[in-house]
Amino acid sequence: MTHHILTDISASISELKANSMKVVARGEGMPVLVLNRNEPAFYCVPAKAYEALMNLVEDMELLALANGRIDEESIKIYVNDLLASI
Repeated sequence: MTHHILTDISASISELKANSMKVVARGEGMPVLVLNRNEPAFYCVPAKAYEALMNLVEDMELLALANGRIDEESIKIYVNDLLASI
């Protein structure tokens, strides 16, 4: 069976068990594919890469929300009117 591999670095589950930080370091900040019996089991994703991924997901959700509202009628607000109410 073929698999779509989404990273350049892989390691066996045995390598991960033996020295997990060495496996993570080998990815140089990028995810590492962990194999179990030569089958993809999971990706080991460093914290900074995961945070960046979550930021991208949030940005995409906000963009979809904004695009969904682009044709909604808007109201005009003038800065002077806002300042006058202070």
